[in-house]
Amino acid sequence: MAGFSSGSPPGGPNVRHHPASFARLAAFFVAAELVAGCASTHGIAPESQRLGNDQLATDAAIQSAELDAKWPDQEWWRTYGDPQLNGWVRAAIAGNPGLAEATARVRAAMARAGVAEAAEAPQIGVDIEIQRHQFPSDFFYGPGELAKTKRWNNNAMLGLSYALDFWGREKNRTEYYLDIARTTAAEARVARLELEGNVVRAYVQFSLLHAELDVARAILNQQQHILDIAKRRLKGGIGTQFEVSQADMPQPETRRRIDLLQEQLALSRNQLAALAGKGPGAAAELVRPTLVLADQPRLPATLPLELVGHRPDIVASRWRVAAQARGIDTAHADFYPNIDIIANFGYSAVEGAGMLSFLTGQKSNYGVGFALSLPIFDGGRRRAQLGEATAGYDAAVAAYNQTLVRALKNISDELIRMRSVKAQQVLAAESMAVAQKTYNLSLRAFRGGLTDYLHVLNAQTHLFEHQLTEQRIRATLLAIHADLVLALGGGAVSDKDSPYDQEMQPASIATDQVGTH
Repeated sequence: MAGFSSGSPPGGPNVRHHPASFARLAAFFVAAELVAGCASTHGIAPESQRLGNDQLATDAAIQSAELDAKWPDQEWWRTYGDPQLNGWVRAAIAGNPGLAEATARVRAAMARAGVAEAAEAPQIGVDIEIQRHQFPSDFFYGPGELAKTKRWNNNAMLGLSYALDFWGREKNRTEYYLDIARTTAAEARVARLELEGNVVRAYVQFSLLHAELDVARAILNQQQHILDIAKRRLKGGIGTQFEVSQADMPQPETRRRIDLLQEQLALSRNQLAALAGKGPGAAAELVRPTLVLADQPRLPATLPLELVGHRPDIVASRWRVAAQARGIDTAHADFYPNIDIIANFGYSAVEGAGMLSFLTGQKSNYGVGFALSLPIFDGGRRRAQLGEATAGYDAAVAAYNQTLVRALKNISDELIRMRSVKAQQVLAAESMAVAQKTYNLSLRAFRGGLTDYLHVLNAQTHLFEHQLTEQRIRATLLAIHADLVLALGGGAVSDKDSPYDQEMQPASIATDQVGTH
């Protein structure tokens, strides 16, 4: 884009150009540049192609999953049925500094797109110079009227320039920055989704720590009970000091375990507070979670067809491919002439009447014409720029393909894990039932005088171990549910949630075909 021009037209006031000659000369240069431009781009073209939705085979884990017509709800964490979790996730979305930073990057990217778009519009500017000037007495001014006088030397100029953009250079540059802004918006959605998942996983861990602490305290009570029995047996003359020492030995380790769990609970509170963008003290109000998974996740019936438009990292990759395609078009346009319309109109005055004397100026000047830029030889710079843009497109396509492959892998991995953990949950429940039955039998036998209480306590120890295993498996299932939802791209985003989210929807995504000239 040519800048504002001022003063006389190029060539000076005494130079005259014949219009027909100028037109023939311009036509010659344009034709020569068109031929040179087409020839100069020979051999530089993209090599990569995006994977189609039907080019990636799904495995048995995906094919055998229960299908549903719907994607996860936007507030997908509500399926855990814990109001405290719901409020904490919303607080994290509203207050997390990292998410605020990602949103600011989106605004900055939209602003850059606005700057690029402004280059397509006519550019108008005013240049005003107001000077109080003392004129010398020399060979130029001589002994005339201005010599050794102080006058106002004022100038005012209105300038206009407009790029005709025959080859789409400015338009493609604008579209490039718009696609980058859409990429940034999709990346902000990735950051939000990661934040949601981190809060849910930290909350699940917070719940598990409570359960583990309960079991540890129950074990300590049991160990104390065993120690009391051993001491009574020693006092009654039917036990030994070795039995007392043996009963006392595990208690310090159990107490250490309780202290460790209490430390981990405190750290877990701090983690949740930090995710919500709050100070450590804000999590002190958290009570014990009440997580209950109300509904098992089911895969959308449109998987994997609509995965590319729902998972934000894939959406971001697609917009990045579209942006790189625009970059190639822009690099192509640099091989062709750049023609701008320029015009200026101004007044100048050397007066003694006052500061604003140019408003009644003695001299007016104007200029109207074209600015033509003809890149003929640049040592290979434009070919190198086109090569760089082409390589960037190929890299973006490869990154998109890798993201799509990784997305399907993540979904399959979580389904495999969920199926395995569910099977483990069934076996753990069976083991828990056996341990409970053994404990009940030992308790009845003790009450009937058929065994001593140490057998009861031993059976209770195994029962505690199975309870702990069952709680850990339950927490793993809760976390896998979150991981599967994240692998699917989380909940759908409505247009009202963000002024940029509409740009991320599948229907808006460009075909990102590379243009040719």
